[in-house]
Amino acid sequence: MPNSHKVPHLTTSLSGPLLELEKHLLENQTQIETWFRHQWLETPAPFYASVDLRNSGFKLAPVDTNLFSAGFNNLNSEFTPLCIQAIQSAVDHIQPTASKILIIPENHTRNTGYLESLAALCEVITQAGFEVRIGSLQTDMEQPNEIKLPSKRTITLYPLIKTGDKIGTKKFEPHLILLNNDLTDGRPALLENIQQPLTPPLGMGWSTRLKSSHFIHYHHIAEQFSEMIDIDPWLINPMFRQCGEINFMKREGEECLEKNVAALLKAIQKKYDQYGLTEKPFVIIKSDSGTYGMGVMTVYSAEEVKSLNRKQRTKMASSKGGGNVERVIIQEGVYTFETWGSDGAVAEPVVYMIDHFVVGGFYRVHTGRSSSENLNAAGMHFEPLEFASCCNTPDRRMEPDAEPNRFYAYGVIARLALLAASREIAEV
Repeated sequence: MPNSHKVPHLTTSLSGPLLELEKHLLENQTQIETWFRHQWLETPAPFYASVDLRNSGFKLAPVDTNLFSAGFNNLNSEFTPLCIQAIQSAVDHIQPTASKILIIPENHTRNTGYLESLAALCEVITQAGFEVRIGSLQTDMEQPNEIKLPSKRTITLYPLIKTGDKIGTKKFEPHLILLNNDLTDGRPALLENIQQPLTPPLGMGWSTRLKSSHFIHYHHIAEQFSEMIDIDPWLINPMFRQCGEINFMKREGEECLEKNVAALLKAIQKKYDQYGLTEKPFVIIKSDSGTYGMGVMTVYSAEEVKSLNRKQRTKMASSKGGGNVERVIIQEGVYTFETWGSDGAVAEPVVYMIDHFVVGGFYRVHTGRSSSENLNAAGMHFEPLEFASCCNTPDRRMEPDAEPNRFYAYGVIARLALLAASREIAEV
């Protein structure tokens, strides 16, 4: 894969002429790729990440960045060669002499989808030339646990062993630890003060990381990037606000929430008026940490916050693992005008990256949600993105509505979010 370009030719579900923003990114491709190359020299990319994007037609922006990616089983198998090269590059940047890699997974061993992702990740790392083991953080595990999956794959979870300042499994001492556990429940003592490189670092787990911190970094990057290519940064940057502590069940902190929702909706309406948009502004209120689409709601007015019923407050108060939501981020809602299938189900692209390479993605599709709602919810399914050709770069000679060109824009915005994550990591 050429080193100068990082985005494969893929199809998207959105047809029609390229939007002005997409055309502008294509016209500035050389400058953009040069800029990214310098950015990665200053701040190396994370080992892997996935970014949820929303394309409203007038705006294309990231809404979430996951540093402990799952869903590798949802990637098209045609991506495997890209993934192999990217993994080799990622390991070279962290531990060039590594030949053994230990993956630390989530503990939910009954989640078949997650286990399939784990199996797919192990496969591609093995194909990249590394010996792999999966070491479980489950404290009650005494013997290896072999699990047969619906895909006919088999994975084995091994009890972790710590000897001095090194961890591994029986007869396996890794040179690199790959964390695939988002640490919602906190930093395990077993992983503290170990000698082997661990990536992503413990400080990026959801027990300490805040989405608002990520989007502060993203805001600065979007400003810098937009000035370089002469666009309004709002076109790629979701505005946001945050409050201090909040308790939905005790109705503490709601006044601050109402005030910030009203202010953000006013700011969004001002931008809509500037561009002559007739859509109704909305905001997304969600937990400032954590994943799995929990603690998320769509709001069109401050009055909706004031009138939350008990069921809504209970839903907002709970996060992954049964933890309490104590902080929220109020993020500008970005409509998604992508659809999938003959029934026009609402869809949003999820872009996957390993090192600083875009290695593919898929659509998160939900038949029961609207274009303004969170799609990461029960009832969603995934549709793999497909290669449109064997090329790795957009072709400006193609017709304006060419799908590979559209995906180039997605890759650019996803890499801006990846750069924000790399700056987060640099801080810890």
